[in-house]
Amino acid sequence: MNDDLAGLGARIDRTNELLERMLAEVAKTPSTHAIFVDAGYLYAAVGRLVAGTEDRRAFDLDAEGLIDALIDKARTIFADSRLLRVYWYDGARRRIHTAEQQVIAELPDVKVRLGNLNANNQQKGVDSLIRTDLESLARHRAISDAALLGGDEDLVSAVEAAQGYGARVHLWGIEAPEGRNQAEPLLWEVDSQRTFDLQFFKPYVSRRTAAAFEPVGGARPSREDVRFVGAQIAARWLASRGRDAMVELFPGHPYLPGSVDQDLLVEAEDMLQYSLRGQADLRRALRDGFWEHLQSQY
Repeated sequence: MNDDLAGLGARIDRTNELLERMLAEVAKTPSTHAIFVDAGYLYAAVGRLVAGTEDRRAFDLDAEGLIDALIDKARTIFADSRLLRVYWYDGARRRIHTAEQQVIAELPDVKVRLGNLNANNQQKGVDSLIRTDLESLARHRAISDAALLGGDEDLVSAVEAAQGYGARVHLWGIEAPEGRNQAEPLLWEVDSQRTFDLQFFKPYVSRRTAAAFEPVGGARPSREDVRFVGAQIAARWLASRGRDAMVELFPGHPYLPGSVDQDLLVEAEDMLQYSLRGQADLRRALRDGFWEHLQSQY
């Protein structure tokens, strides 16, 4: 009898030791977050807020700049977590990427997922894609937190599925000029809510009837020209901010804080006399030039 009790005690001790080891490993594993963007909600809500219309044809959205701003915001909110990626959900005829969607798909750390677009320009299948990804990532412990930018009541099941596997879901919304643009049942289910206002989105939206800059002679600058401008701006930035400020930027590479990135864009457009809004390849060249100069001075 005593031998049986001793054996049972030894097995319990081994089990407890294994649990302690497992918990220690979990504690060492960094938290991971992902951002899920319902582009249909984004375009409609941002268009109404900034441009006064939900018609995508009436305004340009600097998706690259906005995605970087969302990544920067998530880095602040989830300070001890790393980004898995940004998931961008949109609709397209026969699920074939548009030129704009192709540009977004080529951005680093971004995955474009397409539902279908019917004859009335309504998205079909997007909510199920979001649910599939949220549930799968949560089930495999690939994420601990999900930032969901959307408003459709159909997303409730996606939230519940992710939460069922232990992930926390944080609903991000866009300020509505009047009323609400997110379903109440969705607001009830999430773990936290956050709304971004007009000032957050305004730098990334412009009406197509009014260009912010008129290109001199209509000539599009080369990538090397833009890269050189990025390096020039970096030199001035370093001279005014100092080495300590430069070192603080490096952990976020290849991303820049939203305020720095926006200042870089505005200053570059002024120097080039050419709008870089919607010019994803030139925007990347600008950032590359900025980073390359800073790294050369490190």
